[in-house]
Amino acid sequence: MLVPIRILKKKTNKLRVKVSYGKYKMTKTYSEINEKIVSGKAVVLTAEEVIGYVDKKGLEAAAKEIDVVTTATFGPMCSSGCVLNFGHSKPKIRMTEAWIGDVQAYCGIAAVDLYLGATQLRQNDPANMYHPGEFRYGGGHVIEDLIAGKKLQLFGLSYGTDDYPRREIRTMFDINDLNQATMTNPRNCYQNYNVAVNTSNKTIHTYMGILKPNMRNMTYCSAGQLSPLLNDPYYETIGMGTKVWLAGAHGIVYSEGTQHCSAVERGENGVPVEGAGTLALSGNMKDMIPEFVRGVSFKGYGVSLSLGVGIPIPILNSEILKRTTVRDSEIIGCVTDYSEDYPQKTGNILARYTYEQLRSGEVELNGKKVRVSSMSSYNKAQKICGILKAEIEEGKFLVSQPCQRLPLNQGMKGLEERGPEK
Repeated sequence: MLVPIRILKKKTNKLRVKVSYGKYKMTKTYSEINEKIVSGKAVVLTAEEVIGYVDKKGLEAAAKEIDVVTTATFGPMCSSGCVLNFGHSKPKIRMTEAWIGDVQAYCGIAAVDLYLGATQLRQNDPANMYHPGEFRYGGGHVIEDLIAGKKLQLFGLSYGTDDYPRREIRTMFDINDLNQATMTNPRNCYQNYNVAVNTSNKTIHTYMGILKPNMRNMTYCSAGQLSPLLNDPYYETIGMGTKVWLAGAHGIVYSEGTQHCSAVERGENGVPVEGAGTLALSGNMKDMIPEFVRGVSFKGYGVSLSLGVGIPIPILNSEILKRTTVRDSEIIGCVTDYSEDYPQKTGNILARYTYEQLRSGEVELNGKKVRVSSMSSYNKAQKICGILKAEIEEGKFLVSQPCQRLPLNQGMKGLEERGPEK
């Protein structure tokens, strides 16, 4: 049965969920686990492997043996981008406008520091002027090309100053010409998400893909039982300072992600039934693997970046291990109508399915069979789990204790339309 753990009423009459759970005896410490990793004696399983292992060995016995469980996800993560430092030209320029591969970057940081967002469109892209637009190239594609080592054009403009007299620069560069190329993503790794459908009588184009009329298809975006925050639903081991595998680089969780909303409905296993926690991630792009960083185009919507993330969960006690054995059959996704309820923010839910049902490729909704497809790659998530497992077993990747927990009882505010104060 799906129930909130506890409901609190605020003065605003809005409801929020109070998450609470017991304290469990630590059977291992981070230091002890890292000592085993360094010595090559750590027992590491993927989030898929651990399910059968615990079934066979029993929870308590398995908790004594297993040191780390690897989790992963691969899919579109719109709230991504990168900070790039170009160094100074001769004479110097303080860029106030800049484009990389004809995609505009943000210059309001410093003279030659730029931030490039994954969803930024190419200059003069017609967007949806002739709907549905194709959105062939944008920020996510620039990031993909940079990590692939391709040469790109930088075009920068300035109004000129006494100490930065240059007003224009145009040059070709690749990632090795940069002083720093740091992926800095405000929101990744959503903890569960909507399942999208279209009840209208016309095709609609969304970030969840093309949704056919009259519920002829359905899409979802999660690695389910492999996904990091679904294996650590109460953020017991994943928090600020956690070391992560970010597209091959050894990155870090630097904050809660934007739109982090932990005060949501959860199942009895603690797993949210809707979008909940998120992570802000950062890592060195020069260490990333092109296979796990891909620019994507959504017809009629825009551009984005598909990204691979792996996070190890240290098994400190049996309860943490138990949460990593979550199955697709125990994870619920809520179906939302993207033709009306999503854009109008009604909060209406059409149905609920387990990820086992969704992954089967077909579900029944209102007496009608609906084909289901995933925006996320389960196969790539499996591959990332395996790569991270191998790195830990080889002593190349240690686990890290968070310096701060992610918020456990945080809601999310909406954008209210208000006039000027009088």
